Amino acid sequence: MTSTAASEGREQPSLRDFFASRFVQAILLSGLFLQIGIWVRNFAILFYVTDLTGNDPNAVSLISVAEFLPIFLFSFIGGTFADRWRPKRTMVWCDLLSAVSVLLVLLTLLFGTWKAVFFATLVSSILSQFSQPSGMRLFKQHVHESQLQLGMSVYQTMMAVFMILGPSLGTLVYYNLGIDWAMGIMCGCFVLSAVTLMFLPPDRAEDRREQTHIAREMALGFKYVLSRRLLTMLGVNFAVAGLAIGLIMPMSIFLVTEHLGLDKSHLQWFTGINGAAMIVGGGLAMAFSKKASPQSMLAAGMAVSVVAIAAIGTTSSVAVALVAQFISGLVMPAIQIAINTLILQNTEDAFVGRVNGILNPLFMGAMVLTMSVAGLLKDAFSLSAIYLVSSGLFVLGVLVMLPMLRVKK
Repeated sequence: MTSTAASEGREQPSLRDFFASRFVQAILLSGLFLQIGIWVRNFAILFYVTDLTGNDPNAVSLISVAEFLPIFLFSFIGGTFADRWRPKRTMVWCDLLSAVSVLLVLLTLLFGTWKAVFFATLVSSILSQFSQPSGMRLFKQHVHESQLQLGMSVYQTMMAVFMILGPSLGTLVYYNLGIDWAMGIMCGCFVLSAVTLMFLPPDRAEDRREQTHIAREMALGFKYVLSRRLLTMLGVNFAVAGLAIGLIMPMSIFLVTEHLGLDKSHLQWFTGINGAAMIVGGGLAMAFSKKASPQSMLAAGMAVSVVAIAAIGTTSSVAVALVAQFISGLVMPAIQIAINTLILQNTEDAFVGRVNGILNPLFMGAMVLTMSVAGLLKDAFSLSAIYLVSSGLFVLGVLVMLPMLRVKK
């Protein structure tokens, strides 16, 4: 019996109990520090690379590849080890090692080559493949099943707030303090996150269970996913969505500068309005989650994304592009909350890391594939054509979702 299943026999906790939880407080504070560091990193490195390369689309695409390729290569390995190791200790060490890697990059920037900035993104992305599934395991252990969707919504709302504040913060740090200070702030944020995670409840006894051979545990993970129809179909949907998102993710700065004729600093407003929409969408998703299944929320969110992405890529009006961006952000929480809820509700605690490690590479691998050729496609085709192809792939994703609507937990 999993810890979550065992908790079903106890009285369901209140909203006050949820926010008074030592685990919830620590994990949210850790997330706060990580969000500050990540957004400073993302925008500082983006502007730094574009300044040095003259807006080279291939260099911009390389930033995204450095961030997402490790998710494809290390997600399953990280998820498997996350199921073996003690989750709290794993998360603390991952944040500390990330801080050390950023410090090394900072020293390289001071005395070596600017290309070291890619290494900072690469290392922190690799370590997150061990930390993230460990966090999911702790979430399933310490949060009552009736409040899993609430927890997902709260965390997504915090991320949405930083989609408003983060771009401005990253832009402010880079243009006023420079890349060296940006890397220093990122290092400090990882250290603060690690210190905060030390206040999590101790790892449970079952997290020290006897372990079998790593190859056998990997094989059991694949068998587990294939034996559950909903998880299998979710994996197919992940791959299709990854292809679609990978096409347009590196193109956002070119959408702003070339398609709409704005300065690159205006990118923060598009990201900001997307974050504002996600805050509103998070509240709507929480309200509709009581009446709609996670499967239907996911299908509806992807269907709306079809129209929004097509509009963003084809309009030459800044106002229309902003409205479409808002609509796209409005449904994003429903998609993310539905995915995380489906995984946690349909996965036993002992397999959470491996299920994440199998599904995420399907999404990220497909996304990295199209990211890798995005720069070449940008040279060969118009931005509108790229966005329309992405929209068409989302249509395929919705079609894949339809059989899932009839699958129950």
